Amino acid sequence: MMLTPCNCLALRQATRRVTQYYDRVLAPCGMRATQFSILAWISQAPDRTMKDLAAAMVLDRATLGHNLRPLAAQGLIALSVGSDRRQRPVSLTPIGVERLRDAWPLWQAAQAGFERGFGTAEAASLRATLGRVVALDVPVAAIGAS
Repeated sequence: MMLTPCNCLALRQATRRVTQYYDRVLAPCGMRATQFSILAWISQAPDRTMKDLAAAMVLDRATLGHNLRPLAAQGLIALSVGSDRRQRPVSLTPIGVERLRDAWPLWQAAQAGFERGFGTAEAASLRATLGRVVALDVPVAAIGAS
C-alpha cells in the first residue's frame, strides 16, 4: 500500500502548529486559543444557545460543553435556561468581558505575527480556502464512489 498525501492529516498538523503558536502568544493572559475563540464567538452574539454556538464553531455539543466547563468555573461565562428548558443560552460575565478585552491585544499580536511569517495575502487566501472547506458538504455516500 502506498501512502498518499492525506488531506485530513495535513489540516490537523497545520491546525496543531497554529494553535500552539496562538497558545504561546496568549499565555500571559492565562488563556488558550480555543478559549479565546469561544469567548470571542459568545461576545459576537450574546445569549446564543449552546446548540447555535456549537454549530457556528463546527463542534458537537458535547465537545463544546467540555470546553465551556472551565470557562464557567472561572466565572467567564454564564449558562442559563432558555424559554425552552432544552435551550442553554451562553453569555459572557463582566469578568469574561474583561478577560477577553485583556486578551485582545495578544490575539492581535498573534494574528500579526502569523501574517508576517506566512504573508498577509497568503493568510487572507488561506482563510478563504478554509472557509470553503468548512462549508464543504461531502456526503458519506460519496465514500467509495468513483
